[in-house]
Amino acid sequence: MTTLTTKPGITLIKSGSFKLNDLSKLLEVEGLKSDMAEVAVTTNSNALTIGHFTMAPGVEFEYFYDSVEYKVITKGKIVVRDEAGTKYVAEVGDVILFSPDVKVIFDAESDGEAIYTAHRAAAADFAPAQ
Repeated sequence: MTTLTTKPGITLIKSGSFKLNDLSKLLEVEGLKSDMAEVAVTTNSNALTIGHFTMAPGVEFEYFYDSVEYKVITKGKIVVRDEAGTKYVAEVGDVILFSPDVKVIFDAESDGEAIYTAHRAAAADFAPAQ
């Protein structure tokens, strides 16, 4: 997998540059209307990944975070819940910060987009679709 910082300089990533993956197929959640793609920023020991996430109303799904990640909402809203059932509604301009070792439920009423940064290596399953 290549990284975005292969040489010194500025990298501009235009909206729509990466073809997103259908998460209903990757996560095997029937009825899920969510897409995602991520790329590695660097290969050094402090791995950093960025990505684009979308979700439309449909079904909820659970995701376990094993590293720090934050999502910046760029369109609509993303709704998540913790295991205790506490609901968090993030709208345009809001940031959701996930700590390591936390299970999150992405609510079925989510209808938005976010860019995210994760302090981990990029997952091959989530690389931009071909």
